[in-house]
Amino acid sequence: MLIDAAFARTLARHLLDIHAVVLRPNEPFVWSSGWNSPIYCDNRLTLLYPDIRNAIADRLAAFMKSEYPDLDVVTGTATAGIPHAAWVADRLNLPMAYVRSKAKSYGMGNQIEGGVKKGQKTVVIEDLISTGGSVFSVVEALQFVDAQVLGVATLFTYGFDVAHARFQELGIPSHSLTDYSTLIEVALETGHIRQEDVTLLNRWRAEPSTWPR
Repeated sequence: MLIDAAFARTLARHLLDIHAVVLRPNEPFVWSSGWNSPIYCDNRLTLLYPDIRNAIADRLAAFMKSEYPDLDVVTGTATAGIPHAAWVADRLNLPMAYVRSKAKSYGMGNQIEGGVKKGQKTVVIEDLISTGGSVFSVVEALQFVDAQVLGVATLFTYGFDVAHARFQELGIPSHSLTDYSTLIEVALETGHIRQEDVTLLNRWRAEPSTWPR
């Protein structure tokens, strides 16, 4: 679910302008999953631009204050969600934690850093959701310690069916600042892609695991 349709267009334009999102319909990238993809997204580049990262944090904080007024702690995913979670927690004057993909093999062996106590209400902040594997492992780690995960908020989502189905299964809402459909619309309007590219991009979005076969 988009948090704000107008801001979604603004952020999509920013991501394109700073090359956090690169579209190559005819020269696909290869993801670590082995999928061929006409798009590559690196939202870490938003960290380089104070105006953009502040706009992201302001919009997330306002949304969470309105949607989750009884929030106890803001949780980020390691590593890309950590800075955004920290900025949002600062604006809301709330504790902040982050969750590793797995527990440390040394020291105290922590997976959750900063701490989320049993029964505390939290929202997970991620920078990008594709299939959702990383954010779901974070949710499961929080639920294991009996934290209440109220929702997930992300900067960008591809909106894949597999992730949508998993969120429904867990009964957790997913909120996004912008998404793939909005990005393609803005990319076409701003000349980053041509009209003939749209069909190809939509075909990939429908069947990413088998595209372009």
